[in-house]
Formats: sequence, structure tokens, C-alpha cells
Amino acid sequence: MHTLVTIHNAIFDLVEKAGTWVLPLAARFVFAATLLLYYWNSGLTKLGDGFFGLFSPSIGAYSQIFPKQLEAVGYDVSEFGLFHQLVVLAGTYAEFILPLLILLGLFTRLASLGMIGFIVVQSLTDVIGHGATDTKTLGALFDRFPDGVILDQRLFWVFVLAVLVIKGAGALSLDRVLKRRMETDAA
Repeated sequence: MHTLVTIHNAIFDLVEKAGTWVLPLAARFVFAATLLLYYWNSGLTKLGDGFFGLFSPSIGAYSQIFPKQLEAVGYDVSEFGLFHQLVVLAGTYAEFILPLLILLGLFTRLASLGMIGFIVVQSLTDVIGHGATDTKTLGALFDRFPDGVILDQRLFWVFVLAVLVIKGAGALSLDRVLKRRMETDAA
């Protein structure tokens, strides 16, 4: 029995050591493979026409972020103030910038923390603003159905991002390049 435990410990000590660089890289890969294009496409729906659409969000942006308020003003975005425009622009830019930073492994911990906040706000907007309260969409934790969009799926999204907040971007990242450069400059 002692031999079996020794072999077990030796194998999983190696797995644990490998996990320090594999886990962050795998988390970034999973994020890029599943959520990168989801957020970029969502961001594209919020841009206005032409180059200046970067600064003039589409009505779709307002309807996604402020659905009840937009309906209350008869879908006339000119009734919204600077605050609403800044929130919509910040949300739109976040959908492009934060996933790109995670993909590159640049400021990964902050970008992942930002994405967690984004997902929380997105989920609250879906529930409160869009009324996504049906069981199929909302889901429920600890039930036998793992297909709820908000509670079930987004919990996995947050978990992947939490790995990046805790572990960082890993060995193959711009964060690692910057850290080595800082250490070299300090020496």
C-alpha cells in the first residue's frame, strides 16, 4: 500500500507542478475558444455606422443595455443623456478590449476581473432589464439541468475567469514578458 501511495504522490506532484503553467494557459484557451467571438460579435452589434460608429452607438446598444428605459422614451435615443451614452460606449469597448487583453495575456488578472464584473452586470441586465426569469433561461443551481443560460453557463464563464484572476496568464503571455523585463531592469 505504501508503494501505491508513493507512486500516486509522485505522479500527482508532477501534475501539480505542470498545472502551474498549464492551468492558466488552458483557461485562456477555453476563454478564447468559447467567449472571445461571442463578446466581439456582441460588441459589433452595438457600433453605429461607419468609422464614427465607434463613438455613436447603435440603437441596438441602448436596447441591450437599457431596455426598459429605451422603451419608456419611445425608442428615441436622443432622449438619453451623456451618462447613458458613456455607459453604452464603456460596455461596448469592454466587449472588445477585455477579451483581447485576456487573449494576449496582457494585464490578464485585471481584464479577467473586469470580465467577471461585466458578466455580473450582463446577467443582472438580462434578469431585470429583459425579464429573463423563466426557468429555462435563468436556470437553477443544484438542479439536474445544466443548461440554464444565466446561472449554469455563466457560472462556468466566471470560474474560468476566476482561474485567471488567481493564477494569472501563465508562461505564454505578455504579462510574463513584462514581468521578466521588469526583473531584468531591476537587476
